[in-house]
Amino acid sequence: MKSAINAKVSATIIKVANTKSWLFVPATRIDRVAKAFASGADAVIIDLEDAVALVDKAQARLAIEDYYNSAAYQPLWLRINQATSSEFANDVALCQRLPNLAGIILAKAEQAADIEHLHQHTGLAVVALIETAVGLYQVDAMAKALGLVAFSYGFLDLCNDLRVQVGTAAADIVANQLRYQLLVSSRANQLSAPIDSIYADFKDEAGLKDRVTLWSQMGMSGMLCIHPKQVAIVQQALQPTEQQLDFAKKVIAEFERSGQAVFKIDGNMVDAPVVQRCRQLLQSAD
Repeated sequence: MKSAINAKVSATIIKVANTKSWLFVPATRIDRVAKAFASGADAVIIDLEDAVALVDKAQARLAIEDYYNSAAYQPLWLRINQATSSEFANDVALCQRLPNLAGIILAKAEQAADIEHLHQHTGLAVVALIETAVGLYQVDAMAKALGLVAFSYGFLDLCNDLRVQVGTAAADIVANQLRYQLLVSSRANQLSAPIDSIYADFKDEAGLKDRVTLWSQMGMSGMLCIHPKQVAIVQQALQPTEQQLDFAKKVIAEFERSGQAVFKIDGNMVDAPVVQRCRQLLQSAD
């Protein structure tokens, strides 16, 4: 059983690495799930945490089960409440009743033991959200947890905990340091590259495109979205330009023709790392 679970986690890591757009739907609005999938989102997350008031969580769980048992069901990710919450046990019990979930998003992750508890009791893959200073401090330890497939982060919560002023140059420095730390730890522990946090202003298309360019250039795998129209913008911003594709094709063609380790294309020196990057670009375009 353990080897089967590990194989499932490994397969999910690969799938997550190729998942570019993750769209949230409040658990109180299950009727929006169909619209979320219709947006073209690669993954849909039902949110049982911040999007649902405490008094509504029990009813929201029932709504999730009703959807799960309906003919319209498509595999979903479920964001559950943090491990220290009074709602955590109820959320775990729900996940046990929904074995075909795509996976679990653990809010405010802080301990490797919590991730392993989730995985061992549900058999599901886990994405850990870093939203507190303690969670950030424990990233390297959590990266080794059985069942973890990727990290993401909640930047507003983390800024509140660190007392960083959002929307400032200082906040940008903290965000990039956070991305770097998650990238290194994820790569060192053979996880999917991290998933970038939400872009709160869903009306700011230019700002969203700039954000996508930033995290994709840094090597992150995808992005959390809060509005359906963000999905298309994310996916469009990730498309390589014709110039980039043309250069990559020339590089690979010349490398395969000549077999040389070093050569020039369009005045640019090409060696093994450039060839590898061009292969990755063409694979992602396909």
